Amino acid sequence: MINTSAHSFGPAARNRLDEAVDQGVDGAWAALETFYHAFNQRDLDVFRRVWSDHPLAQLNNPLGGILRGGPAIADLYRRIFHGPARVEVTFGDIVEYVDGGHAVFAGRETGTYTRPDGQVVPLSIRTTRYFRHDPAVGRWLQFHHHGSIDDAAALADYQRAVRG
Repeated sequence: MINTSAHSFGPAARNRLDEAVDQGVDGAWAALETFYHAFNQRDLDVFRRVWSDHPLAQLNNPLGGILRGGPAIADLYRRIFHGPARVEVTFGDIVEYVDGGHAVFAGRETGTYTRPDGQVVPLSIRTTRYFRHDPAVGRWLQFHHHGSIDDAAALADYQRAVRG
């Protein structure tokens, strides 16, 4: 199934881990919303429960490059959550690609990051997230993320602000 969606998930996203056990598409959406709850609330415990620990789980993004494995991915987000810049995003303009126990959500994250000097800077990231229902865990988990920033100068500024 391929559809566009009016859903968006930002700072008001909810922790729906209990609903991510649903093996259907509603469970996948619950896991996606839970990710944005964890990200925007800087909640590493919930973050770790929505990302797979599989050694080939993969993150490709502007801050971490290519990382593999749940522990490495969680470590990057720990540094983001406790770093010098405060990042908040909303995922929207979503197209869902769902089939059986797999779901891909592609869209755009828009938001801001606040630098240590208090300056608020707009942020726009092309984003794709892949989830699958993991029977061993009993819920949907994120296995892959790809994000990119088109503007090279904006990317460099974002990296400097978040890395400190």
